[in-house]
Amino acid sequence: MSRHQDSSNDVPAPLHRLSQTASFVMVHVGQKPETRRNLQHGIETRSWGFPRWKPEYRSARPRFAVLATGVGPRVQLDKWSTKKITLYLFEVRENFYEAEAPHWPDEEAENAIKYPVRFGIEPLAVLRAVRLDEDGPLGLAASDAIRVSGTQQGIGMLVDMDPQPLLDLAGIPTNWSEQQTVALNRTSGFTAEQVKPPKPSKSGSSGAGFVSDPKKRKAIELHAEDMAVAHYEGEGWTVERLGKPYDLHCTRHGAERRVEVKGTTGAATSVDLTINEVEHARNPQNTVDLFVVSDIKVDIRAGDYTTSGGRVLHLHDWAPADEDLRPRSFEYRLPLA
Repeated sequence: MSRHQDSSNDVPAPLHRLSQTASFVMVHVGQKPETRRNLQHGIETRSWGFPRWKPEYRSARPRFAVLATGVGPRVQLDKWSTKKITLYLFEVRENFYEAEAPHWPDEEAENAIKYPVRFGIEPLAVLRAVRLDEDGPLGLAASDAIRVSGTQQGIGMLVDMDPQPLLDLAGIPTNWSEQQTVALNRTSGFTAEQVKPPKPSKSGSSGAGFVSDPKKRKAIELHAEDMAVAHYEGEGWTVERLGKPYDLHCTRHGAERRVEVKGTTGAATSVDLTINEVEHARNPQNTVDLFVVSDIKVDIRAGDYTTSGGRVLHLHDWAPADEDLRPRSFEYRLPLA
């Protein structure tokens, strides 16, 4: 039997409202050629890093990162706020972690870790000629955080701010106060080629980080695959290397798993997929895992690449959702002759 309760004593439950702010990492990126090469490399490998830790990084959970360039930071705030700047807007997909291997072109050249603080970033949009005054999309506090970053070796400054003005300026259709998420397939993204390239050196080299090296790429892929094989064999699976239409075919006691393997020297934020890989993973008749090894260390010895280390992200029963996919190329149909 239900019990009647006097409605006059009822107190409405408080409405839960999502915060309109989000945590940002604000970074000033300089104009030196090596810095520009690092910026391009960071976009390619979905990573960024700093030369030293700050105490607040340990507990920080930033949602976005802004890498800003084009204005010198060593000016007073009143002069700084009269300028316009280029912003590279990212979603942060992996929180701050300790680097395990050289990654950036200048690190690899010296075979040393110069930026031990790393985090994973996903490109969302490039915003050009953005105002730095209090009426701009950043507001004065976030604008000044970029300036201060530039005076401290590009160290990231953490700021809480409303992301909606930047999302609107980028043309990303989302209502942050209600959704607090950004669908990747609703963003334009950008590539390293959209960064103004540094002037070539006298030798004509464009930087080791941007040379397409199939041997290095193959070494990274093989290292990731070896780690995946060791993992599944350690769990009692019989593993067959295929390569196509997927990397590993695993069987155990009548069960079957098909494994797609990806490797990178950068952070585990996103991976490139072919149409066939997506359709194969989405086929309900297939049981597919995604095995990603990031932060792989690559050394060169006598012309050969030696790989080691790496951080594993393992997704079981993987089927990529539409909102997590973004086209990187198109097929164009030519007009009839």
